[in-house]
Amino acid sequence: MSTWGNQVKISIFGESHGPAIGCVLEGLPAGETIDFEAVLQQMARRAPGQDRASTPRKESDTPKVLSGLLNNVTTGAPLCAVIANTNQHSADYRKLLSVPRPGHADYPAWVKYHGFNDIRGGGHFSGRLTAPLVFAGAVCRQILSRRGIIIGAHAFSIGTIKDMPFAKVKITNEILSSLSREYFPVLDAEKKASMYHEIEQARNELNSIGGVVECACIGVPTGFGGEGMFGGVESIFSSILFGIPACKGVEFGAGFSAAKLHGSENNDAYYYDETGHVKTRTNHAGGILGGITTGMPILFRCAFKPTPSIAQEQQSVDLTRHENTTLSVCGRHDPCIVPRAIPVVESAAALALMNLPGILCCTAEV
Repeated sequence: MSTWGNQVKISIFGESHGPAIGCVLEGLPAGETIDFEAVLQQMARRAPGQDRASTPRKESDTPKVLSGLLNNVTTGAPLCAVIANTNQHSADYRKLLSVPRPGHADYPAWVKYHGFNDIRGGGHFSGRLTAPLVFAGAVCRQILSRRGIIIGAHAFSIGTIKDMPFAKVKITNEILSSLSREYFPVLDAEKKASMYHEIEQARNELNSIGGVVECACIGVPTGFGGEGMFGGVESIFSSILFGIPACKGVEFGAGFSAAKLHGSENNDAYYYDETGHVKTRTNHAGGILGGITTGMPILFRCAFKPTPSIAQEQQSVDLTRHENTTLSVCGRHDPCIVPRAIPVVESAAALALMNLPGILCCTAEV
């Protein structure tokens, strides 16, 4: 299924080497002005071919809106946008019709779809499909920002190199807004060179490297989410975050580190701030308790596996000859997808927030 959401529903269509990819957004409020230059800025952050840390495939990723916007204002009708694929090298994938790439969906998809799946660039399983997701997120984050909700993310780690984490309690609009304009955002500027070195070393070895994206959402009021046992905020966020290709893990707040703590350490103590609002002195919960927002920053991290398409020789099988074989993956691939995944994670977060019932009606903390 390539449709997600209840309040605001997104449907993504297309394939990596097809004529175009795109999305349909349903449920957007009418009368929302959309700054298209800001949309294009987000698209450019995800677009391929930016530097040696990404694939050399060049795509402009300029969305063409077919419906739902009139004079850059939402009409209330489904918002449909398409993005042309203009720079495919489909011949690079001819051998993969019978020899599946390790780490890719080639083999399970071959079984499920009886060999009719499109393996060119990964077909519908490709990270190329995150481009329309970023378009949708770029629209949604503008709507959210008018209600005081700001989203930003950074490269928390590349391989063994770690950036400094977000402050758990106080995160400013300025920090998140600055991060969400950059291609490769980090909090500690000195760590970026080391991260690039890690990526370049993997690329020179015909290999790839994984990493973690940390994301924060601020301005989210208390008391949203928690729609039954399975409708909590973590469930909503996780269900769309795991739709991002190569995302293999999601944790909120202290996440897996909470397993090492005592209750006295992990519990976030409450207090009244100077304005009379209830806050917590720490934020191990990541802004969510019982699946309901606490009013503190929503903090989560997504782990991304290394790009499985590598030029090193790997072991595989020949599905037509029924024998073991080897292959080296040709084509153009990211040695590390983390920098380009950052705006994708932010966009998924925007869509998740748009699907919290009543969130668009709230403008301030109560």
